[in-house]
This record gives sequence, structure tokens and C-alpha cells, in this order.
Amino acid sequence: MEMDKNTIIGLVLIMVIFTVWQVGFAPSTEDLARQEQITDSLNRVEQLRMEEIDEAPRAAPVDLSGLTDSARQARFNGNFGEFSAAAAGEQKDVVLENDLMKATFDTKGGFIKQVELKTYFKVTENEDGSKNKLPLVLLEDEKNRFEYTLPVNGVSGEGLKSSNLYFTPTIEGQTLIMRAATGNGGYFEQRYTLEDSTYLMDYDLRFEGLNSVLANNGAPIALQWDTYLDKIEKNSNYESTLSTMYFHEMDEGTDYCSCTSSDTEELDAEARLKWVAGSQQFFTSALIADDGFAPGATLSTEAYDLDTSEDLKKVSASLSIPVGGSNSEIVGMQLYVGPNEFDRLRAIGYEMSDVISFGWSFFGTINRWIIRPLFDFLSSFIGNMGVAILVLTLIVKFTVFPLTYKMLVSNVKMQVLKPELEKMKAKHKDDSQAQQVQQMKMYQEYGASPLGGCLPMVLQMPIWFALYRFFPASIAFRQKDFLWADDLSTYDVLTTIPDWIPFLDGHLSLFAILWALTTVIYAYYNSMHMDYSAQPMMKYFQYVMPILFLGFFNSFASGLTAYLLFSNTFNIAQTIITKNFLIDHDKLKAKMDANKKKPKKKGGFSQRLQDALKEQQAQQGKDGKKK
Repeated sequence: MEMDKNTIIGLVLIMVIFTVWQVGFAPSTEDLARQEQITDSLNRVEQLRMEEIDEAPRAAPVDLSGLTDSARQARFNGNFGEFSAAAAGEQKDVVLENDLMKATFDTKGGFIKQVELKTYFKVTENEDGSKNKLPLVLLEDEKNRFEYTLPVNGVSGEGLKSSNLYFTPTIEGQTLIMRAATGNGGYFEQRYTLEDSTYLMDYDLRFEGLNSVLANNGAPIALQWDTYLDKIEKNSNYESTLSTMYFHEMDEGTDYCSCTSSDTEELDAEARLKWVAGSQQFFTSALIADDGFAPGATLSTEAYDLDTSEDLKKVSASLSIPVGGSNSEIVGMQLYVGPNEFDRLRAIGYEMSDVISFGWSFFGTINRWIIRPLFDFLSSFIGNMGVAILVLTLIVKFTVFPLTYKMLVSNVKMQVLKPELEKMKAKHKDDSQAQQVQQMKMYQEYGASPLGGCLPMVLQMPIWFALYRFFPASIAFRQKDFLWADDLSTYDVLTTIPDWIPFLDGHLSLFAILWALTTVIYAYYNSMHMDYSAQPMMKYFQYVMPILFLGFFNSFASGLTAYLLFSNTFNIAQTIITKNFLIDHDKLKAKMDANKKKPKKKGGFSQRLQDALKEQQAQQGKDGKKK
């Protein structure tokens, strides 16, 4: 095959390049000889070095028979430095307990392995509906981490992790001493003291003789605390929304990570924390520093898919422990692992009770300082919390009854006025604008108001909103039964239903159903004498609204739905009794007729509204004539 021009040129260029390299860059015979001589010299030096090593005296072998594989490796690579004596040991459980709690500690790492709360329980349900009452245990997840990073001289990487050290335990009375010794006689110690009738432990760190051991002595020591929260309550979805990481800045007060999604809070470099707390619906694990943590901290919460995850959430705190740099030093702290009991947390101080999700707004204030003390008072002589809810409902209803009475009088006025309104509408049946004008005029003449019944409802709304947060957050209602409900802090179950039915979460709540029914009955009774011709949709909306809200209340705290049911029942009873026995309809009609005859003052909101409607009516008349 004949070569083309481009192929020939390419071959020529390749031959030229190869020739130039051979002449200008390829080593000569003399260069190759020198290179071989240098290689022989280097090989001879290496041979002499190896012979010297072989003839050197050898150290006695180290006995590694008592060490784990990781500890043997640590001895070789220097991961423990002066703490090599704590690289091996016996991993076992040590227990401190009092009348309220039993804390189990792990000698490897020296921190809490789990805490059992003796007066609280976790209830699980079997497929046949039977229930199991189990011990309630916190901090038991094997994935949990509580470790200090010690900047030990000679240790590579970030530093020595306390979770890799074996601590020697000593119990003195109600104090547990966990000590990791160094080779120079010093030690790193964690000391726990648990008194009776408390969930609060004294927790001290002690550094003895570590000046020559710690690098950058005097710098803060990093602490990483990761806690995987367990699903404890029946309604895990709601429990998740009340679980997060709380923290208290010494100058700013209490704050928290998001309760509904994963979130990270990186504090300013100068922000000092007093305490951090991984809190869920009814229980909290908190670390409190006597003198505050060193500036700079990162707090986070990680949310999970509750349908696929065994854990509720993960809460984490990256903290810095202040160390002064002296050869003998104590860092004082406290640990709280226990229930969200308001008085107990408040007694600790520093706004620790903020971990209870009563709310941060005006409604939270109502819960903390009005509703909570009232329930505490009622429960002091009422044994059943459901009965206490009933009594609270009575108190609220009697408190607002003067306003309720005025509301019902206003309703009766509208009932008395209804025949007159119907006559007027028949007269102006083809002119809706005129109907509105005449209707406002009649309201003013007879002294009636369609909005007269709104005030009691408006005044009770803050209580409703506050109770919406109160019942699921107050541990006083947890696992307290009433009638068919076995736990007033979560939903009651009348019967189970298929999970594919939307909005009902596989069950029906009897309290929620009865609330919806009584709401419809109350709305029907009130609407019998009301005029909805101007707003016909309002007549049907009051029946649709309870059905729409049934899906929401069906999975909510039965304490709230019980309160709403009691409230509806009292509303119906008050309405029937007041309208039929306390209000004299004839006297009220005579009073309205007399009020119509009185001369009316010009001005006021009603008069301005009438004038505006008349002007609008006149304008529409002019526009109609132009057409």
C-alpha cells in the first residue's frame, strides 16, 4: 500500500527526535560507569549498617500476654504515651444507686453505661393488645459516646481518647472513683457522687501530676458527647417533636436546636455555656459545669425516619473543658439523668426547667405559672388526674360564666329578632345591599349584635393553646389512666383500624370522636335560631370543622381531648339551662322594644358602617342607571 505525504513526514520527524535524544541526552559510556560505581558504594554502606544492627545488644522482650490485640498494637505505635499503663485492664460494670436510680458505669472509658429510673417504666404493647411493663433505662445505647481527647505528649493524631483507657474503680461510700494512671505517678480521674433521693450526681474531673504529660498544658480539653435517644413513649412521632439538644449560655439564656429536623448550632468563639441537655418528651440527660464550659461549642440534633430507625434521634455536644494548667487541678461538674419534673429541675437553677416543652411564648408562661401550679394544687387532694382535668374545666367555665351569660343573652336577642329580620328580607328580597343596611339598622335599634357571643370564646383561646402544649409535656399525666384511656399524655385507643386509612394513624380515639360529636351537637343547637342567609357557608363550615380536626386530635394527648369533651358538655348544659331557665324571653323582648323607641345617638361604628353601606348602595344605583 502506498504511503501518503502526511505519514512520510510523521516518520521523518520521529526519527529526527530519536536521533537528537541519543546525541544530546542519552548517557555516555563514562556516565554509565560512574553510576554503577555509586550504586556499589551505597549497597556496601547498607550492608555494614545491617551487620551493626545484628551485632547490637538486644533488649529483654516485653510481656504482652495480658494485653488485648488493640493494646498490644498501642504499645508498639505509641498511641498511649505515659498512659500506657491504662492501655489494658479489665472491662467490667460498676454500680452506684439510690432510692430513685441505678447508674451503671463501664471501666473502659469510665463513663455511664446506662441509668435505670426505679419509679418510671416503659410500656410496650403486644400484637394481642396485652401490655408489658418494663424498666425504664436511659443512656443504654452501645453507640453512645462520652469521651475526652487528651493532648498527651508522644501520642500521634488528635490525641488520646479517654474511651480507650481502662479506669481502675474504687467505691467510697456513695462515691465512685474512676482513675487512669500514668507511668510517672500521675493520673486522670473521674469521680461520681450520688446522694439519696436525687437524680443529680456530682461529677468531678481530677488531673494530678500531668504537667509533663499533657502537651499544650493549660489549653481546654475537648469533650464529645453523643447520645442516641430511645423510643420510649407510645406516640414516637410526637415524642420526636419534643426531643432535641438544649443549651444555656451564661449571658444569653436557654436556646435549643430544631425539634422537627436535623440542626446544628455553632456558638460564637466567646460564648460560654453553663449546661447542655439531651432532652426528650419526659426525660433529660444534662451536664452542668460549675464554672461554665470554655468558649466555643457545637450542638446538634439528627432526626431519623421513625418508620425505619430503631432510634428516636441523635443529640450531640462538642464541648471544651477549661483547664488551668496547674499540676493538681479539679474541674467540677454535675450530671442530671432523670425525669422532666418541673420543681426538681427548677431547684437545680440556671433555668434548667426550660427543657420541658411548655412553650416559649405567652402560652408557655401560662403553662408554667398558672396551669401547672393549678394542677399541682388539684392533684394534691384529687387522686386521679382525669378528675383533676374535669375540675379544671369546671373552674374555667365558672370563671368565664359572667361573659358566657352575656353571650347567651346576645344569642337570645338574635333569636327574638329573627322574625323581624325575616320580614325585612322578604321586603328587600331582590336587593342584598338594602338587606345589609336594614339589618345593621335593626341591630342598632334593638341593641343586638351578631358578634356578642365571641368574647368568651376569644378569652378561652389562650387556655386552649396553652393546654395544647401542656398535656403532652407535663410528666404528671404520663401513664395516668382515666376511664378508658391508659395514658393521658398520649392518645387513647377505642379500636385499631387499617394503616392505609389517611390521617388516623391506624386507630380511633374515643375521646376525640366524642369531642367531634359534641362539637357538632353544640353547633347545631346554636344555629337553630341563627340567621346564615348572608353567609350560608358558615352554617356548613361549623359541621365540617370538627370532622377535619378529628384527624389531628385522634393522635393527640387524651388529656387535651378529654378537656375539650368536658368543655363541650358544659357548654351544652350551660346553654340549655341559661336560655330556658335563667333568661326571661318576654322581659328581654320588652326591653328590646323599649330600646327601639329610644332616640339613637348619631355616630359610632354601627352608624359609620350603615352610612358606608348606604353610600355603596347609592353608587351601585348610579352605575346601574348609566348602563
